[in-house]
Amino acid sequence: MTGDSPALPGYISGRMKVRKIPESSAAASRVSAEGLIQGILNSVSGGLRSGPEEEQLIEDILRFRSGEVRVVVLGGGTGLSTVVGGESRLPDWPDRPFVGLKEAFSRLSVVVVTTDDGGSTGKLLQQLPMIGIGDLRKCCLSLVRAENLRRRWKLDEQGVSALVRVLAGIFNYRFPESGADRRVFRNPLRAIPLSLRAGCPEELASALASLTGYLSLRGKGPTVKPEGHCLGNLLLTAAIFRAAGRWDRPPSGAAVRRGVDEVSRLIGVEPGSLHPATPVPGQLKFRYTNGVEVYGQQKSARARRGCPVERVTAEFVRRPTVPAPVLKAVREADLIVYAPGSLYTSMIPLLQLRPLADAVRANRRAMKILAANFWIQEGETDISPREVGRGFLVSDLIDSYDRTIPGGTAGLFDTVLSASLDHVPANILRNYALEGKVPIHLDRKRVEALGLLPVEAMLFPPPRPERPSTIHHDPVNFALAVRTLYYLRRFLNRPSRRRSSGKRGRGRRPAPAATGVPLCRYRREIGAALQSKRFRPKELREIMLDLAWENRDILPGHFSGFKGVRLVGEGEWSRSTEWDNVLGYFDPDDRELKIHRRLLKRPERLREDLLIALGESLLGRYLEKRRWPRPPFHSDPSSRCYEIRLRPPGRRECFLSDRQLHRYLQLARMVPDRKDPLVYRITINDREGFLPPGLLFGLLYAWYLDDAYGSLMDYEMALLRWPEEALMPYQVQERRRKRELVAFFREEVFRP
Repeated sequence: MTGDSPALPGYISGRMKVRKIPESSAAASRVSAEGLIQGILNSVSGGLRSGPEEEQLIEDILRFRSGEVRVVVLGGGTGLSTVVGGESRLPDWPDRPFVGLKEAFSRLSVVVVTTDDGGSTGKLLQQLPMIGIGDLRKCCLSLVRAENLRRRWKLDEQGVSALVRVLAGIFNYRFPESGADRRVFRNPLRAIPLSLRAGCPEELASALASLTGYLSLRGKGPTVKPEGHCLGNLLLTAAIFRAAGRWDRPPSGAAVRRGVDEVSRLIGVEPGSLHPATPVPGQLKFRYTNGVEVYGQQKSARARRGCPVERVTAEFVRRPTVPAPVLKAVREADLIVYAPGSLYTSMIPLLQLRPLADAVRANRRAMKILAANFWIQEGETDISPREVGRGFLVSDLIDSYDRTIPGGTAGLFDTVLSASLDHVPANILRNYALEGKVPIHLDRKRVEALGLLPVEAMLFPPPRPERPSTIHHDPVNFALAVRTLYYLRRFLNRPSRRRSSGKRGRGRRPAPAATGVPLCRYRREIGAALQSKRFRPKELREIMLDLAWENRDILPGHFSGFKGVRLVGEGEWSRSTEWDNVLGYFDPDDRELKIHRRLLKRPERLREDLLIALGESLLGRYLEKRRWPRPPFHSDPSSRCYEIRLRPPGRRECFLSDRQLHRYLQLARMVPDRKDPLVYRITINDREGFLPPGLLFGLLYAWYLDDAYGSLMDYEMALLRWPEEALMPYQVQERRRKRELVAFFREEVFRP
């Protein structure tokens, strides 16, 4: 902290007044609010200049009218919708829907990330050229305002309460994966109990039915099967594509704006307050410190790579644009808030949109608050990039922004708001720890050293009998904390902004790229590539399609090496078990992927072995023969020699070029013959394990894509987790070889 001006009386000494909590709920809420404000003042005591006395300052904050403050909130996922207006998917949300930032700040603009690809959103992306709609839908419901419902539908207080329950039931309704009731699709009111339907105005019911009808078999828009979809996603999708008037290409920014505003007006959201960060469809690409680089937000949360994320970038179908109203709102904002949310999938993709980040930096007047997450997130923030074996601290979050955003963190935020966990019961922390959830602690000194003001506050709700052991951001407390910090801005000493921690290589950080391929087109190309293949049973085709969608680094050309996929029984299984127990392989004789029938009872293992077999098929019929010749006379008598002869290039039927194949074999430790370029050998100890190059290729293919066969391949690739300076010289050489193997797959196998 900078500045030597005196702190406010009572805070520098850390005194806290003890008040008896009155019996009334209103009085109890006031005391709770006073306690939260006092906690913030204690947290920033060293950075406060002289100001009013303690009690007067608290009273001023509570009376502060923040309605005219222009606020922009950036983010995505559950964290954003929760702090904006409460988590609408919770069953008790309709009991308290008008809370959060939308109530504290009436001039509110919410900017939402659009690269989600999971669940219902993922199903829509497979069919239509559109942005990820799921986070928009969550925020759309959370932004509902009572006065808008009252005015739009001429309702009294009881009518507003009834309509909120109707909207929550409809927007959160999810069709079953099979046997969806098409009557709900034709009439969304059927998604809610009969007792609630009277709370929906007839005009609203008709408008909602017209939207879902647009996507039905008899509608004028694209036909979407409702199975597995969230009804709210379908309503937004219909509104956007109806505004666009066509669905063979991504809707324009104007069409997306009109569609979102149409739904907003219907459900009581202020039109023009909810914005997609960009109307251009895109997807996320993750680069891990072991060199693996793969697509997919949903996969990043599921895969356990055992190493930190190095960076994430977004690839769009064309150069991404940021809507003009978003840039205007950011430039004119008095307060910019980064909502708590997934670091690499919600927040960083937003700030990698250069126009958006530039607009934030250009606004030098606004206060900019970064809300830190409560817990580490597996697959994203469970491993610190600075210290092996440790989860994230708040400073690690900041470092990640600095490392992955072009230009670093300079000018993006000045204050970090973190949850104070001092008063969390030990049993709750223990329960979370048993689930693998560890708090992200505020390391105050390092955050200050980065030039930011660290603030701790009671951001979680008080324990409740019905949910005694859960901790999440409370929208009321969060909004009050933000209001308090904004009010205190005039009394705060601003830290001197130090050089960004990610200076090294910041200029190399890529901006979002344009690929020109909507994800629905990728799905169609994969389907076309599999059209001529034989699948026995036929269900294997859908499994293969799903594998390709979940692992979009798989190229359509990867399916050219095999003719079909077949389940094989015990009596037909001809694969040798001398070297492995993998139950899927590519048979070069009939060019089929063969999967052992026993895997029908182990669906996850079936998918893993199918990926291995697909990987092996990329080498195709590359071998002329293989054998175990007698080792050279000078070798250890206990050693063995494995030798392969390649087919001539014209007869290989191999996905790899001649150059690529020779490069791979050498990376697989095979040694080329000095006289015959088609012959490779490796000499091993009789007791030494060995992965033949075909099997190794398949295993690496599956491991790279989805960390499949994690236990086996983690052992093989464990050296990649360690820095070179921590290894012995011979280990360094082996680590470099394995990094080259990963680079080979990244650059030669998975990139066209």
